[in-house]
Amino acid sequence: MLEARGLGYGYPGRAVGRDLDLELAAGEVLCVLGPNGGGKTTLFRTLLGLLAAQAGGVRLEGRALGSLARSEVARRMGYVPQGHAAQFAFTVRDVVLMGRTAHIGLFAAPGAADLAAADRAIETLGIGELAGRIVTELSGGERQLAMIARALAQGARLLVLDEPTASLDFGNQVRVLREIRRLAAEGYAVVFSTHDPGQAFLAATRVLLLARGGAFRQGAPEAVITAENLRAVYGVEVRVAPIDGTSVCLPVLTA
Repeated sequence: MLEARGLGYGYPGRAVGRDLDLELAAGEVLCVLGPNGGGKTTLFRTLLGLLAAQAGGVRLEGRALGSLARSEVARRMGYVPQGHAAQFAFTVRDVVLMGRTAHIGLFAAPGAADLAAADRAIETLGIGELAGRIVTELSGGERQLAMIARALAQGARLLVLDEPTASLDFGNQVRVLREIRRLAAEGYAVVFSTHDPGQAFLAATRVLLLARGGAFRQGAPEAVITAENLRAVYGVEVRVAPIDGTSVCLPVLTA
């Protein structure tokens, strides 16, 4: 569904990453890890076509990203940016319905098909009880699920989630990660970034570990998230320990 080859990304006059290759198929979850300033958000914006690639290219469902109109990209790829703060007193259903913008003419009103798509997205995430709630009154986790539902309402089968668990309490982090896994099981492709390496063991099929300058390692969580790799990228001592069929990352606090 998503492919990048020899990708260089950054801003005019400043390269952030280079020579990045990646592929993402339906049913896969790619977790992107890296330090602050490592280029996670810049990479996402390039994969979405919001920033022009500095080298190489991105293909979406086999087509060059640059050949697609923005409305076509929006129908194929849903984006949930980090740190979304609701400002207006819309209901959750209204917010999810906004995901249908790519399917509605400039001066047209949502039709029955758009309303049905919004309701399906709400049902898919199991947040029907929130549909009539005002989004500014929701908890962080509830609001994040509403934003993911908005991306689903676009009709996109590929989701790009930039730090979807940031600033959420432990319970809401688990809820969001559980939904990522469930969506992948239903055939969605998901890319998400996080600052918690342990989340990759819980939700990802593959991991992309970024360092300044681009990809440091890429592969299965067990192969990428090692004490040696985390030490090299973050500069701290970490213990990666197996527990109940998965693994956890524990910082080692030394004097």
